[in-house]
Amino acid sequence: MKFLKLIRYKNLLMLAFMQVLFRYAFLKQQDIPLALADWQYGLLVLSTVLLAAAGYVINNIYDVFTDTINKPEDVVIGKGISETAAYNIYIGLNITGVAIGFILSNIILRPGFASLFILIASLLYFYATTLKQIMILGNFVVALLLSASVLIIGVFDLFPATNSENQAQMASLFSILTDYALFAFMINFIREIIKDIEDVNGDYNQGMNTLPIAIGISRAAKVAVAFAIIPFISCLFYVNKYFVENNLFIATFYAFAFVLAPLLYFIIKIVSAKTSKDYHHLSSVLKLILFFGILSILVITLNIKYNA
Repeated sequence: MKFLKLIRYKNLLMLAFMQVLFRYAFLKQQDIPLALADWQYGLLVLSTVLLAAAGYVINNIYDVFTDTINKPEDVVIGKGISETAAYNIYIGLNITGVAIGFILSNIILRPGFASLFILIASLLYFYATTLKQIMILGNFVVALLLSASVLIIGVFDLFPATNSENQAQMASLFSILTDYALFAFMINFIREIIKDIEDVNGDYNQGMNTLPIAIGISRAAKVAVAFAIIPFISCLFYVNKYFVENNLFIATFYAFAFVLAPLLYFIIKIVSAKTSKDYHHLSSVLKLILFFGILSILVITLNIKYNA
């Protein structure tokens, strides 16, 4: 159980679920060739999960001090798993994840793609050791890495199977993946700001320069509101243009009930948030918005299928 807590298995399950969902609830439902066989796609998911797990491990190693203040119940290093063991786990996860990525890249005859896995592993390391202490930049990198886990699906499963005959269709599908990647980026970026507000005491004692430390909790919350308005308005336009105009009323209802309404709730509630508990609740709300937002690809696919 300590190991599962160390790698934050719930987040990893959500990551794997997201990638499986895009493949089987979306791409597999289209009349297109895909570059990866099912077992190869499984390797892609496994590699992504292993690298993410390694990122959580190194983050936990460097966050022992701040977590002792902010979330003492979540501290694993030194309480069942030694720092040395954690480093060994981190190295093992990274080597395995990158190796699988290297093998997969060569299978699809794109050996250069292996550099993506090295880049992801490197960014996760530098985030934990350096970038997370830099205002906004750390938040940006984490959000970018989550969105990359969506885009990498298109890079490995669509791009190698693209030819002159299906280029337009593949570009359209990749565009949809990009839309979801942007959504994931925006929601996770906001969530990282909220988590910084929640963890402000421990981060301050660690000498970090996160947004709430630099400009204050109240102003940081206002920044989060400003950023939250962007996906809210964007989703409204998106729903109107692609769902309402195409008579996808089930998808429209779903988007309003499970994405837009919770996002509006977040925008309203953050104004009155005061305590760490309040911000933790808002962080959980954003996590649910992200989950239901990703799940919408299944709802949309089914809505299109039964509308046809």
